[in-house]
Amino acid sequence: MFDHPSYDHHEGVHFFEDETSGFKAIIAIHSTALGPAAGGCRMWNYETGEQALRDALRLSQGMSFKNAMAGLPLGGGKAVIWGNSKTDKSPALFEAFGRAIESLNGDYYTAEDVGIDTSDMAIVATQTSYVAGLDTGAAASGDPSPVTATGVYRGIKACCERAFGNGDLSGRTIAVQGVGSVGGYLCDHLAKEGAKLLIADIDQDELNAVAGRTGAEIVAPEAIYDAEADVFSPNALGAILNPGTLDRLKAKVVAGGANNQLATPEMGEALRHKGILYAPDYVINGGGIINVAAEISGEYSRDWVMSKLDVMIDTLGQVLDEALSADEPTYLVSERIARSRIAAAPSR
Repeated sequence: MFDHPSYDHHEGVHFFEDETSGFKAIIAIHSTALGPAAGGCRMWNYETGEQALRDALRLSQGMSFKNAMAGLPLGGGKAVIWGNSKTDKSPALFEAFGRAIESLNGDYYTAEDVGIDTSDMAIVATQTSYVAGLDTGAAASGDPSPVTATGVYRGIKACCERAFGNGDLSGRTIAVQGVGSVGGYLCDHLAKEGAKLLIADIDQDELNAVAGRTGAEIVAPEAIYDAEADVFSPNALGAILNPGTLDRLKAKVVAGGANNQLATPEMGEALRHKGILYAPDYVINGGGIINVAAEISGEYSRDWVMSKLDVMIDTLGQVLDEALSADEPTYLVSERIARSRIAAAPSR
């Protein structure tokens, strides 16, 4: 464990199993320096336990950086449930997940991520109070995906302003990979501004729905990397910027809501070398955790969420400008800032 390439000095990595419900999960807590760890739960049918562990560790670290860059009083953590979200869900499974969270005594707050929705979180909340992204309750805010999408949309505009001289998306061709919760809402924003959309996903129903309301052109999942586009926006799973895809990209901007887009840190330098401006994922996609943070506070305020979103976009702009000025890869600039903020946190 301690020499795992994605370990990065995690404070705790917790494995849980409930044989009766089939629940198998990992909750990784990267840091609580800035506050209790917060990050969503992902349900995915991993091929191996090693893949699940790697995902949990990388996502947890990303949440530490995301919360630090968003200026939130939260640390970083993540949960992954090993299973098929289409066939393996049950009330008993999510009750077991709630008990697992409760056993961590407030060190970790959960919410939705890939494969999980508000109805699942409602079941989790019957077993623990350390849960957000709920539809009911005094500070309930519901699905955080729309806020994430709003932040990604604004972040794309900030990137285009630097890459093309203006942030107007009218007439821009944007290739959107993944049109689920975040990607679908993002397409709505982009279409409203007049962007030409090329969309890809493995879920044909989602594709048809988004294409029907936005006029987007559907392309095959593998073909999205070869699209003639100004912006490539990844909004599905991670590690999609890798040696097999990088040379196929024709866009000048990569900006999307997916976590852990870089397969390895070296891919960030490769993007810079190709003249592609990359928005670090944990900076541009922080809208959802901002929304969750407002709910965790116990006094949800939409105005506070929007003000924090403004700060997030300003921070993204600072990262982009510093990287362009110093001729450094953006991922390096953002990681340096995030780690410095975590290191400067007073002892809890």
